[in-house]
Amino acid sequence: MNAILVAIIGMLMLALGYRYYSRFVAERIFKLDPNYVTPAHRYNDGVDYVPTNKIILWGHHFTSVAGAAPILGPAIALYWGWLPAFLWVILGTVFAAGVHDFGTLAISVRNKGQSIGTIAEKLIGRRGKILFLFIILTLVLMVNAVFAWVIANLFISYPASVFPVFIQIPLAVWIGFAVYKRKAKMLVPSLIALAVMYLAAILAAEYQFLQIDLVQYMGGENGAGLFGLGAVGTAFMIWIVILMIYVYFASTLPVWMLLQPRDFINSHQLVVGLGILYLGLLFTNPTITAPATNANPDTPWLPLLFITIACGAISGFHGLVSSGTSAKQLNKETDARFVGYLGAVGEGILALISILAVATLFNNTAAFKEAYSSFSAANAAGLGNFVEGASVLAGGLGIPAHISVTIVSIIVVSFAATTLDTAVRLMRYIIAEIGAEYNVQPLTKKHVATSVAVLSSAALAILPEGPSGFGSGGYLIWPLFGTSNQLLAGISLLLISIWLKRRGINYAVTLIPMIFVMFMTLYAMFQQVFFEWIWFGNEANNLLFVLGAIIFVFAVWITLTAIQVFRGKFEQENADD
Repeated sequence: MNAILVAIIGMLMLALGYRYYSRFVAERIFKLDPNYVTPAHRYNDGVDYVPTNKIILWGHHFTSVAGAAPILGPAIALYWGWLPAFLWVILGTVFAAGVHDFGTLAISVRNKGQSIGTIAEKLIGRRGKILFLFIILTLVLMVNAVFAWVIANLFISYPASVFPVFIQIPLAVWIGFAVYKRKAKMLVPSLIALAVMYLAAILAAEYQFLQIDLVQYMGGENGAGLFGLGAVGTAFMIWIVILMIYVYFASTLPVWMLLQPRDFINSHQLVVGLGILYLGLLFTNPTITAPATNANPDTPWLPLLFITIACGAISGFHGLVSSGTSAKQLNKETDARFVGYLGAVGEGILALISILAVATLFNNTAAFKEAYSSFSAANAAGLGNFVEGASVLAGGLGIPAHISVTIVSIIVVSFAATTLDTAVRLMRYIIAEIGAEYNVQPLTKKHVATSVAVLSSAALAILPEGPSGFGSGGYLIWPLFGTSNQLLAGISLLLISIWLKRRGINYAVTLIPMIFVMFMTLYAMFQQVFFEWIWFGNEANNLLFVLGAIIFVFAVWITLTAIQVFRGKFEQENADD
């Protein structure tokens, strides 16, 4: 199968989805009002509530949700064949992710920019809200651990990426002050910053003294390192500490100072990166060597495909970003379609190139099957296969292999970092909400809540036990991350359906994908919790079983509560601000 043809079909379907389906949802379902005073204007505080140009906000929103997951999930799901992965990414983006991301943003704007967890109290009561906040808190904690683990390992595997990634921080701060204090335009400074980053990438790839290789500083892979952790374990621990210090400040500073300008730089980086990869696809004109379907998988595709590819098809974390940060920055209500739905489309485009990069990497089908001999092998090799496959596509434009690998690794790290600090900020909000709910005043303080978020995330990321030894936390909880993420998406769609029904609006556009997502996810979680993780053979299974069982019970509880509310007769509540 020709990869260019598959790319054209996928891009066309995504474009049609945004052009027609999202307009229908905006005008006929959510009925967006350009004159509505958004929370960004009503509660403008210069820190979290900041009216923002829709293009800049799209950049912040998109890069916050487009972390490593839309790359890693599809790269793993190719185990079942490229066709199922392709169909779920495209159809999931158009009919599930776009509506979910757009919908959570729209109802948050109509409810003071509150998170979907807080809005749950108005829709299904206080008990439902507490259950939902717990699920959200657990998910965000896992997001932090997973993405911190991914970034630390990428820094270890690709030391040339470290210098270009960290040089972005002072550049973003400079842009933030230039734009919001001196009223400069953001476009030109951000393009300059991007050029500086790529120049740094080329220099770091060419000159070893610019490569920050902590493993080599500790004596190489066989070095003793510190505290008996070995060189790799020590390097991992150091990177986790550095990342947590960074996200502490990134998640507490005003959004205009670092978050928005850095994410705007990364939005350009994503456009450039996707341009390089899709142009590389055009020039190399590769053939898909991965099989369309896997006839004899050791792990069935139903229902695991639909949780392996979460981000890139539908992701509950997107709803947290939509309702947690983006809703507080929306300038006009009509911008919600551009920011929310188009953000989901952008992630679908990223997931599509991830599929094609890996599906065309191998010389023949036999080589692919050897690399993807089992589902566990696919899990272990997925991210590395994407980096290698993407560098091959970039090589089609004449970019040397060592430079293209560095650039691709920088793209992955940058997106993972934007997701990480946004997730820590969201976790701070949730901890503060729980503190207010139970009158634990210290937790309502910004720095106390952030400290709890950072320390718990670091602890989970560096869990000492697991298949890779020290620092396996992110790897361990990846299976649970997928199911929890999809559960959150399904519950959010159910809440949006209740919100629409109370207003006498057709809710089929959210109810149908909700039923599909909830069925597949609860099915998958039930299998994992009660058949795979129930045997207490090691610490990994203990952790997954306990967390998974709690989340499963809470998810079923809140779903039954929501269904009872949904089926009942409602009195109109003042649910809008």
